[in-house]
Amino acid sequence: MKITLLVIGKTDQKYLQEGIDIYTKRLKRYISFELKVIPDIKNSKNLSEGEQKQKEGKLILEQVQNGDDLILLDERGKEFTSPDFAQYLQKKMLASTRHLIFVVGGPYGFSDEVYARSNGKVGLSKMTFSHQMIRLFFIEQIYRGMTILKGEPYHHM
Repeated sequence: MKITLLVIGKTDQKYLQEGIDIYTKRLKRYISFELKVIPDIKNSKNLSEGEQKQKEGKLILEQVQNGDDLILLDERGKEFTSPDFAQYLQKKMLASTRHLIFVVGGPYGFSDEVYARSNGKVGLSKMTFSHQMIRLFFIEQIYRGMTILKGEPYHHM
């Protein structure tokens, strides 16, 4: 199985990018992983919220193939403990999911078309985090999940 984290716009803060790089490197020992960045929408200040979501949605859907499992990181998504998230990943692997794509949307969320195409939603917290920070937090959680599945001591129960 391959996991892709699809995000809008590059990571601006150096300290976050360093953390992302650390966990991406660690994660690649366990599973095929890619962080894919969709460039920010140009002139987004001149667009309405709906127009921006539509443009971002079109770019997101261009990255998704028919057989891909598309999971949105969404505030209304199912929340997991780390061990439960590890089991969620395990179920995806056992179901022979070839490509699991998680998406962090833009500042206004996802278009209706992206919601319609999605195969599910995952929520990370009832709290709100910046789109920049979510990247690091989520990659770390995938890494943590893999170490839980391997029975390694990274996650202390």
